[in-house]
Amino acid sequence: MTVQEIEKVFENFDNSNVLVIGDVMVDSYMWGKVDRISPEAPVPILSVHRKENRLGGAANVALNIQSLGANPIIHAIIGDDNKAKVYLGLMRERGLATGGILISKNRPTTIKTRILSGGNQILRVDEETVRGISDEDEAAILNSIQKSLENDNIHVIVFEDYDKGLISKSLIESVVSLAKSHNIPIAVDPKKNNFSDYSEVDLFKPNLKELIEGLKVDLDTKNIEQIKEVVSKLKDTQQLGSVLVTLSELGVYIKSDDTDAMVPAHIRDINDVSGAGDTVISVAALCLAAGISSIVLASISNLAGGIVCEKVGVVPIDKAQLLKETISLLA
Repeated sequence: MTVQEIEKVFENFDNSNVLVIGDVMVDSYMWGKVDRISPEAPVPILSVHRKENRLGGAANVALNIQSLGANPIIHAIIGDDNKAKVYLGLMRERGLATGGILISKNRPTTIKTRILSGGNQILRVDEETVRGISDEDEAAILNSIQKSLENDNIHVIVFEDYDKGLISKSLIESVVSLAKSHNIPIAVDPKKNNFSDYSEVDLFKPNLKELIEGLKVDLDTKNIEQIKEVVSKLKDTQQLGSVLVTLSELGVYIKSDDTDAMVPAHIRDINDVSGAGDTVISVAALCLAAGISSIVLASISNLAGGIVCEKVGVVPIDKAQLLKETISLLA
């Protein structure tokens, strides 16, 4: 690609409205220092220096999409509790619309607390429920999604599934049907519970662990040919447009009707892999909406995932840095 063609792709991101459906949460951080062991039990004592709350899960996908210049519209569910107030406050601080967020008395707001010492995560505490949402709540979410598809000029839909209960087989089938009727592509970041329910979507992005768990197969994770065989079967069985598998330090593998390629990882100073998958699906979805080739989509997404791994904690991608490195890589 020429520099001008790459710049045009990134400019097109600015005109995209992205409907994000998925499990949202608060990512809470406690930074401190461990310099002694508790006299009460053989556990480290953290002297806390700083605390911070950030948007996580599907909301981090929305932040990545926003950082790339596009307009994310989130449809998700949170509890009717104090943590929900924190979550909604974070959305408003970042200029994200809250109209698609359903508040339910039937479940708590998910919060993940990461405890770090010396830049290293030493513990994570999850407060959540993973049971499915009620039929009443699902009907309300689906109604909200349908209105958005009719009124918001959506260019691509992202399912960001964390297996926390929002997404079900019936919701997937309903949204896929609506998307087809509006001619809108769908990108999916799956987890194991609904893995086989995503049929006839345009882009399916599991990581290797999710691929193994979702298909219930025993794979040699270093055997690329074996991985390719499994992915090819998955693509055919679920009638997927393309499958993008992230392979950590090996890079990514992309399989579509016209592409079958490995994209190697770039050498990075890895600090934290948290949120890298969110970044990859965000970039991939916008590339899908822009209509670029599968191999370029995979290359830019792979690059973006590596960039955010250099940061500590869950942080969105920097568009200017991604554009600069994409030009260096592809132009």
